Amino acid sequence: MSPRHDAVAAVRAELADVFARRPLGEDAPASFHLMWDRLREQTDGGKLVRPRLVDLGYRTAAADPGSPRPRSVARLGAAFELLHAALIVHDDVIDRDMVRRGRPTVAELYRREAAQAGAPAGEDAHLGRSAGVIAGDVLLTEAFRLAVTCAEDPARGAAAASAVFRAATAAAAGELEDVLFTLHRHAGEHPPTERILTMERLKTAGYTFEEPLRAGALLAGAAPAHADALAEAGALLGIAYQVIDDVLGTTGDPERTGKADDADLREGKATLITAHGRRDPRVRAALERVTRAERDGADLAELAEAVHEAREALVAAGSVAHATDVAADLVDRARALLDGLPLGPTERAEFVATCHHILHREA
Repeated sequence: MSPRHDAVAAVRAELADVFARRPLGEDAPASFHLMWDRLREQTDGGKLVRPRLVDLGYRTAAADPGSPRPRSVARLGAAFELLHAALIVHDDVIDRDMVRRGRPTVAELYRREAAQAGAPAGEDAHLGRSAGVIAGDVLLTEAFRLAVTCAEDPARGAAAASAVFRAATAAAAGELEDVLFTLHRHAGEHPPTERILTMERLKTAGYTFEEPLRAGALLAGAAPAHADALAEAGALLGIAYQVIDDVLGTTGDPERTGKADDADLREGKATLITAHGRRDPRVRAALERVTRAERDGADLAELAEAVHEAREALVAAGSVAHATDVAADLVDRARALLDGLPLGPTERAEFVATCHHILHREA
């Protein structure tokens, strides 16, 4: 079995251990135990992208990258996975999403229970959102607990844990920016390209690519310069990943992506694509038509026609191609940074595969 597969199994074992150990013991209220069980179900079946990158970062600085890793690597990876789960729970509350991966979100489960118990209209949604905030907070505390206890070496453990804390804070800053972009939309404005890219680095790239790679390298005892270069490459890859995600959310095949191809345009999401497209008056007019149709409660046929027109206008204006080119440039810059690092052949091949996947994925 390859080291990567060993790493995945080790992280799954750590996560199982986390959820088997009830944080407050058996004396906690039954309601808390139920929440904990629901959170365990929510984290089952993930791809473990962040733990894989923690492991990859560790191997870039390990004396023997092919040898079995210490348990601290899996524990650190599990901390990032719990952070990811916490941010998803909170994101579902912010976005008012009711379904994730084909299952009701945590907030939606509690909303349904409140409605079934006879809560007045609106009160059920408030209870669901409140429970979602609490559940996400519980996952955050567990992520931080794992991070600060992951390593026997105090200095390395502290350095790695700091990366987890930085990832969480950056994600919060990015989420705030994304939420505040709504104000621009209501005012008929659009945030500039650089602000959008900064938001995407903070909200997604930081905790998904940048800090997992940095944390893994620091846990292995990497020099700060090595960890920083690895993290910067990760940030560039993470932004590119999000840019392509926006492309798929605009022109992708829903059967392949698993997400609606009209959601971003209907919500007026600020992306690199729309920032570029709004320079063209035809695109602006098409996007404004979608906004009006959504705001005025137009029938589905009219709304679908408006979305189709906006999508075609963005493609014709070269906005989708522009976003794809930006992603390719970001990946090229990441490759240049990685070329300057003393990576082993296995680790270098994994980065090459990651770069290719980011630019050519269909889901």
